[in-house]
Amino acid sequence: GLALPLLAALTPEEWQVEICLETIEDVPFDTDADIIALSGMGHSIIRSIDLVKEFRARGKTVVMGGYMVSLMPEEAGKYCDAVVIGDAEPVWAKLLKDYQQDRLRPRYQQDLKEFDPPLPRYELLLDKNIGDFLPVQAGRGCPRSCSFCSVHCLYRNRYYQRPVDAVMRDIRFVRDLGFRKFLLLDDNILAGPAYLFRLCEEIKPLKMIWYSQCSIDIARHPELLRAVAESGCRVLSFGLESISSESLAALEKSWADPEQYPVMIRTVQEAGIDVSTEMVVGADGDTEESIARTADFIRDNKIVVPRFYILTPIPGTDFYAQMLEQGRICNHDLHSYNGTEAVHVPRNMRPEELTAAYWQLYDKVFSLGSILRRTLLR
Repeated sequence: GLALPLLAALTPEEWQVEICLETIEDVPFDTDADIIALSGMGHSIIRSIDLVKEFRARGKTVVMGGYMVSLMPEEAGKYCDAVVIGDAEPVWAKLLKDYQQDRLRPRYQQDLKEFDPPLPRYELLLDKNIGDFLPVQAGRGCPRSCSFCSVHCLYRNRYYQRPVDAVMRDIRFVRDLGFRKFLLLDDNILAGPAYLFRLCEEIKPLKMIWYSQCSIDIARHPELLRAVAESGCRVLSFGLESISSESLAALEKSWADPEQYPVMIRTVQEAGIDVSTEMVVGADGDTEESIARTADFIRDNKIVVPRFYILTPIPGTDFYAQMLEQGRICNHDLHSYNGTEAVHVPRNMRPEELTAAYWQLYDKVFSLGSILRRTLLR
């Protein structure tokens, strides 16, 4: 994750900063820090609340931010001293100054006017078991309008791209730290084809390996796809969401054509790039049969890293508002919104049938035979 090194870079020099990544290290509850800032994605918000309670019990001032907090600021505000909604760049220094002057406000929110953040403090990660790559951000937000997507519901079609020179500054810094790989963060970098082409031209001479995500439509741009591959890209992640056109239309993603997915995936693979996918099950076009066929789709298209979840109406998203208006939310306990249990009533099955179909899909996709057929036996 890039959020914490970036927050550290936004922090005035008179402050000392320490970073903890709980996925790979223990939380230092006995820290002497004055402020604890927590960020997380998705269902990890539940763990964040546990941490907030513990730190506040120890007398610490606690600030929360991130996508889930930004979509549910009222709920998050019940537990912490202050909430940062949306981007931290415009408000972080103000929040720290307010703390110093004993006038911390419960909420901080301000839209970006430009997107040109400072160099993240990567050095704060180097003593941790982070692996062999570091993240670099190119863009933030997305021009698409998928109803279930937290990115759309937070940015509302605003999409920011950093200057290419600024992105390359960070990539070169990562290389100079000794890393030969990086993760390029951007929710839809294909939204600017000319930008991506120029970025690839700048990356290629560095002879680094990189990974990213974008629209599967990159398969329709052969010259750009070739440039991406030749610049060192080895894995791309695509939000395919569903193999059902009806489900895609229900999710405001009717511009995607699942009948074209196999050809487009094969085009990307033939360029030398492995494919990762993200999908959801339980949209209005899904049936138990279509969910079962998703396992065949993943196997037949040799998808190396498939990820899928039960479609979940996250508060703050358009999909949540739609389900709430239609009376189709059957579980209002937000602590159980983890993507592996149906909490809404799908059109073509009962919630418990959706949950069962999801786990049957999971067991089939991650069986040893399926894994071998789409990885080693390609």
